[in-house]
Amino acid sequence: MKVSDNPYFQQDIEAAASSSAPDWEAFRGKNVLVTGSTGLLGTQLVLTLLLANEQKGLGLKVYALVRSEEKAKRVFANVLGDSLVFIKGDIMQPIDTDADINFVIHAANPTSSKFFVESPVETITTTVCGTRKLLQFAYEKKAESVVFLSSLEVYGIPQNESGVVTEKDSGYINSMSVRSSYSEGKRMAETLCVAYASEYGVPVKVARLCQSLGSGVDYNDGRVFAQFARAAIEGTDIVLKTDGSTERNYSYISDAVAGILTVLTKGETAQAYNIANEASGITIRDLAQLFCDKFSDGRSKVVFDIAEDATKLGYNPKMKILLDTAKLRALGWEPQVGLEETFGRLVESMRFDKQVKQ
Repeated sequence: MKVSDNPYFQQDIEAAASSSAPDWEAFRGKNVLVTGSTGLLGTQLVLTLLLANEQKGLGLKVYALVRSEEKAKRVFANVLGDSLVFIKGDIMQPIDTDADINFVIHAANPTSSKFFVESPVETITTTVCGTRKLLQFAYEKKAESVVFLSSLEVYGIPQNESGVVTEKDSGYINSMSVRSSYSEGKRMAETLCVAYASEYGVPVKVARLCQSLGSGVDYNDGRVFAQFARAAIEGTDIVLKTDGSTERNYSYISDAVAGILTVLTKGETAQAYNIANEASGITIRDLAQLFCDKFSDGRSKVVFDIAEDATKLGYNPKMKILLDTAKLRALGWEPQVGLEETFGRLVESMRFDKQVKQ
């Protein structure tokens, strides 16, 4: 199945669909609902399920919740068919389908840091109220398994010097900061998941993702890693608005998708699982330098223009946060793509998309 003309995108879907970590047999003859299905992760999850369905003869059907059916038809133009059904709607409204839904992947959520500070009320209500709508739907459909896509931001600022966090850790979040609309919203949504599991028996799991990236990132994406990639492609300087001391680890998109499907099919109810490449820890400053050194042909350099208040730009406070993934690895998952390859493939995929549009 050809899912994309972008060779990097095609390879990533094939890699995720061929992962041995998820229990693919769990999907045989089943229906899977994906919210946020035209977002970065949602798109790759839908395509991975469809490719695995074709390769393994699973007889599954994917129901994609979409706000714009026109956009969805463009995004999934290569895979339209009986195995993909669009449900037009919004996560803040009841989901309109009479179909039996066996598995649910909740990937609908704001992802832009700028949006978090400009629309904090919408950030909170979409995260919390949208998740409640989804959990109620899963309860009514008697879903076999649900996975809620959460974030490393629920950990706040780690209180240990190493910055390494397991699923049992909890750091500091300033509830009086507008930027906390996202992290506090995710925390509350996680607690809502546990509440539905306890009170109503909904078999929901939580996937705590670090920043996940790779093919499929739009050329004009506003997130920091995409800004760095554009600078390298265009040969412009990378301008840092902070000292770049924040350190975190990352996950390549195909590894993240395989991890999410592993949590969905093998994870324990009311448990959280970190998804990251533990070996990819790097500071923002060193990451910017990596783009300049490896991907810009020497045309870009790192310059500093420190903002007086970086939080107004949507940036998190300075921190060191590295996700421990032992719990997920115990389910049979292992990351396959290293740090330099992660960002190299991002650059080449974005470069390909730029050339196609020219």
